[in-house]
Amino acid sequence: MAKAMALYLLLVLLLLAPALPAPHQRGLIFNLSTGELCLQSVQCKSGCCHRQDGLSLARCAPKAAESQDCSPKSLYGVYYRCPCESGLTCDADKTIIGSITNSDFGLCTDPNESR
Repeated sequence: MAKAMALYLLLVLLLLAPALPAPHQRGLIFNLSTGELCLQSVQCKSGCCHRQDGLSLARCAPKAAESQDCSPKSLYGVYYRCPCESGLTCDADKTIIGSITNSDFGLCTDPNESR
């Protein structure tokens, strides 16, 4: 029971932390700049915690621009390709296996642009 309560409190703190105002321009855990080490995308100002491969360290990176490689939003919070900038969509084939292995990649496109 005590272990479950501790896990519940930790989960609540992790969910509320992004909503709390950052006291400084740069944080140690949240509000990280491009190039800083991260564990989850919510830690980064850009919203993308990126790694080159499964063995590399993840670092904050800018979101993908139009016509760049991208990943759809993921529950993992760490990407091999960053999600698209605001207003763009990641045109990727989504599969169950790709969702599990974080390997569904596509291109950022403007949904308002006619084809």
